[in-house]
Amino acid sequence: MFPNIRAEMARNRLTASAMAEKLELNERTLGNKLSGKSEFTWSEVNRIRSIFFPSCSLEYLFQKEEQYTA
Repeated sequence: MFPNIRAEMARNRLTASAMAEKLELNERTLGNKLSGKSEFTWSEVNRIRSIFFPSCSLEYLFQKEEQYTA
């Protein structure tokens, strides 16, 4: 759902487990948010950017994956 966050995690060798711990979230909860099953709070959005990816814009990080239909 948020491919740019996943890409930045990979570039920075950041695991979902480490990210969840720093955000004080359960790893499953973070996974649900990254996959779009639940939503990020505004506070979480800001913390993700400021803690992990300060050089990236919110628009870039939280750009949703395009859904293509055949």
